[in-house]
Amino acid sequence: MTNLAGPVLGLETSCDETAAAVVQSGVVLAHRVASQVPIHQRFGGVVPEVAARNHLLTVLPTLQAVLSDAQLTPQQLSGIATTNRPGLIGALLVGVQTAKALAWAWQKPLIGVDHIHAHVWASFLRPPTETATQWPVPRLPFAALAVSGGHTSLYAVHGADRFELLGRSLDDAAGEAFDKLAKLLGLPYPGGPNVELAAARGDATRFRLPRGMLGRDDGAYSFSGLKTAARLALEALPPDLGEAERQQATDDLCATFQGAVVEQLVRVSLASAERHGLRDLVLAGGVAANSALRQGLAEACHRKRMRFWPVPPAYCTDNGAMVAGLGEALLRLGLHDDPRSLDALATGEVRRLAAAQL
Repeated sequence: MTNLAGPVLGLETSCDETAAAVVQSGVVLAHRVASQVPIHQRFGGVVPEVAARNHLLTVLPTLQAVLSDAQLTPQQLSGIATTNRPGLIGALLVGVQTAKALAWAWQKPLIGVDHIHAHVWASFLRPPTETATQWPVPRLPFAALAVSGGHTSLYAVHGADRFELLGRSLDDAAGEAFDKLAKLLGLPYPGGPNVELAAARGDATRFRLPRGMLGRDDGAYSFSGLKTAARLALEALPPDLGEAERQQATDDLCATFQGAVVEQLVRVSLASAERHGLRDLVLAGGVAANSALRQGLAEACHRKRMRFWPVPPAYCTDNGAMVAGLGEALLRLGLHDDPRSLDALATGEVRRLAAAQL
């Protein structure tokens, strides 16, 4: 175990958000996010090269702002955590190289963090107004559903350094399916939140869309067939629909589509958690902010007498606090990375250094 005297700085640049935060003992002391959403809206999605170039412009100002907000100097930090996998390789490189340079200059331990694992570990973050004894957290081991634009995975989490994969999407991630439906319907970027807004106005019983992965018990998810069914339903609409009728059809299709996604996520996740004897379920990732999914899982967990732990909406989308939080937990276990060999990885694992090598 490592005795951390000070907070940990976290840096996140895996996609289109430049984010930094400072966390100490699970408490978020400060966090900042420089969003690129307005930049990528004109393209209808994230352009990797554009994202990487904008990270270069915002990474140092964002880090400086966070340290200023927390009223900290680099010397007061116990370590630097950075997302190094998975993600857009050019975007990841900006964060990794920045963190490596700062770790060398400030003589601080460096820890590379898995982006998806960090989303899950955000369930342990707490506000400064709450003490550790007052703030409830999931009980290890627990099940964790990580749902985002690039990933849909269910884990059994045994500790900060041990995530056991129980199931994942065989094709599209749930967030990717939402984004593709939004593009098909001509909804603005980012697609997922706009599908949710449209679904709130729609009738979820109007269209008949398939419920995927019925009759399976391997923990797998699938959304590509649902996406195809939605496209066929849209193409089957009468071409002479008026503007108001077409808008209602769009809302109804979004409601039906969202219902099908939520139903599959709830059914498969709870069945897998029960099979493995896990009684706590964490919901994390960008799609975890979806209110229908949060409600569906909350109700299902209540029926099954399971404990449900949705990550607070502020930490569902990409942020630096989740990276700092997991980085701190790993450093407490005496784990860190060699700055000479840590690299950005589109996917994959890294080999840790033990505490004796600090």
